[in-house]
Amino acid sequence: QVQLVESGGGLVQAGGSLRLSCVASGLISRVNTMGWYRQAPGKQRELVADITSGGGSTNYADSVMGRCTISRDNAKNTLNLQMNSLTPDDTAVYYCNARGLGYSSAGIGPFDSWGQGTQVTVSS
Repeated sequence: QVQLVESGGGLVQAGGSLRLSCVASGLISRVNTMGWYRQAPGKQRELVADITSGGGSTNYADSVMGRCTISRDNAKNTLNLQMNSLTPDDTAVYYCNARGLGYSSAGIGPFDSWGQGTQVTVSS
């Protein structure tokens, strides 16, 4: 099993910044794409940003383009999201996702893991 633990959420005023972090642990062979998703009350979960294993390719939702930067440290299996110029529309639970190959009693196989989520609240 692969576990993801997020941190860095909280309450911030509009215009402020937050940095989210996620650490992957467990029997990992390789972590491929990692990403941040968010879910606001009454809405579906949506992609915020993701990044390939080498970090050479990133993808951002239009709503956060230019305000957020995703990065990763493969040696530490960590994922970060720097969020600037936050608005109340950014209020949501933010989830870390990781996909790759992991070990189990059955051998090596794919995993697609989610963290428990971290709350981000932006006040106006």
